[in-house]
Amino acid sequence: MIANLTYTMEKEKIFPLFYLPPIEYFQYLIRYNQKVVFEKFEHFPKQTFRNRSSIHSPNGKLNLIVPVIKGSKAHTLMKDVKISYDFKWQRQHLMSLQTSYRSSAYFEYYEDEIIPFYSKRWEFLFDYNDAIMKFLIKALKLNLEYDYTESYTEEINSSVDFRLSIHPKNTAEMKLKTYFQVFEDRNGFIPNLSILDLLFNQGPQSINFLT
Repeated sequence: MIANLTYTMEKEKIFPLFYLPPIEYFQYLIRYNQKVVFEKFEHFPKQTFRNRSSIHSPNGKLNLIVPVIKGSKAHTLMKDVKISYDFKWQRQHLMSLQTSYRSSAYFEYYEDEIIPFYSKRWEFLFDYNDAIMKFLIKALKLNLEYDYTESYTEEINSSVDFRLSIHPKNTAEMKLKTYFQVFEDRNGFIPNLSILDLLFNQGPQSINFLT
């Protein structure tokens, strides 16, 4: 069951909305279940998981980046960031996922549900990430209650702020049990990839690796 909560900054844990978030992100979501709000009003920071994700390709770690339209000199709020379709990145991302995970145990189980994310166009990055998040919550069978911020607050009292701590340049603090990866024999085990890596390889058992 997914429900919205009345937003109270003092009680909630604040998370950004990422594109195909890393595994660590869901470990924290589960830890703070029923006390989560997603940030809409932050200024969009570059080079973060908000528009990029990492998967395990035949050649090792591969970054998938959603291009965004360059705004004016003023900072753009996350909710107002628009996706660029100047080149066919959706086709590129889908082909990369298919190449990387076609032989995984559960890719075909989820394939029909992920294809729309690479055929339909979303105008805003936040809405795109939100739609993906709803799919992932359902696929992982998470009983997660959440809401969205109504304004931006720089300092958050009595809460946990993950807007900056979960970052591509930071090493994941939470430990995860290793699991089978398709190209592990070639590249070794690569930790903290997109949640899709865990989902495609472990399917319904993914939740057991997160808790």
